[in-house]
Order: sequence, then C-alpha cells, then structure tokens
Amino acid sequence: MTALATHCAALAACNRCELGPEIRPIVSRAIHPRMMLVGQAPGKVEANGGVPFSGRAGKTLFRWLARAGMDEVTAREKIYIAAVTRCFPGPHPSGRGDRVPTFEEQGRCADWLDEELRIINPRLVIPVGKLAIERFLPRALLSEVVGTKQTVAHTGGRSVVIPLPHPSGASSWLYQNDHLLLVDRAIELIAAELSAVP
Repeated sequence: MTALATHCAALAACNRCELGPEIRPIVSRAIHPRMMLVGQAPGKVEANGGVPFSGRAGKTLFRWLARAGMDEVTAREKIYIAAVTRCFPGPHPSGRGDRVPTFEEQGRCADWLDEELRIINPRLVIPVGKLAIERFLPRALLSEVVGTKQTVAHTGGRSVVIPLPHPSGASSWLYQNDHLLLVDRAIELIAAELSAVP
C-alpha cells in the first residue's frame, strides 16, 4: 500500500470531532496526484454521497476546470481534493449555506492536510474559498488574490498556488464588480500550469 493510500485509510476512519457515526470524513479518490485542490469543508450532498465537490458548487468548479483543459473525470483522477476540514459541519444557523468550521475543528483537522502536502508535494495547489486561501496566503481581499499566481512554501515543500473563489451559490462575490474577469484570469493561469504537468 502506498503512503497516500495508507493516509487515506486512516483519514476515512477519523472520528476526532465525534460528530456522530453518520458524519464521516470525505476522502479524495485521486491516484498518483501531482496537484491538489483544497476546499473549505464538505457540504450536505458530499456527506451523503462521500464524493468531494459533488453538489451544486462542484458543478461550477468542474466547469471552471474544464475551461482550463481538464474534464471532471480526469480532474478527480489527477487532482487530490482536500479541504481545511473533512466532515460536513452542518447547516449555517441562518439557513443559507453551510456552517463555517470552528477554529477548534480546523485545528483538529490541520495535520491531515499537512501530511498530504508532505506525501504529494504538489506542483500546483488550488485553494477554493477564503478559508482555504488563508491556509496558504496572508489574509487579503478575494479581489486581491483571485487571478494571481504565487509560489508558496508549506510543510511539503513549495507549490504554485492559484486561488479560486468559492463556487457556491450562497456567495454573491462572483457577481460583483469585475470579479468574473478575475476568475477568468485564474482559469487561464490554471490552464497554463495544467499544460506543464507531465
């Protein structure tokens, strides 16, 4: 068994947050990945099906990746999909969207991502949404980081980081000002990196 397969088996059995037997970590099915995509946390659809980014936000995300030259099936095989936290945190109290994981939950989950960065040492990391972006870059406005490419040091080495906003319909950021143009620029940058990966 490879180091990544051993890691994924341990992650699938994790119960640190004691959220109940029906709430299980969502695990990527990528084999020999050279890239990583990091989200915030699974949603209800992902919790029910066990597949990352399988809900409405995932449809938007994979449309973006298709524009960058990688269809969903290939992306799921070649990009390790991780998250800041791995279990569905529950609905937001307002009823709109999902609850943001607490700092404690983020802390309990942090070493899973650290270990994945060490095992994979990805050439490219695509953080999706503010929580994931802040895991790799200093806190800034989304409009200052979406559409940029930076090389970042982390526990596994160094990676090119190209942030994307969260594709959820619960966010209005995409449709304000010229933000869709920033997403277009990010997709162009991702396309260039994908074409360079062997």
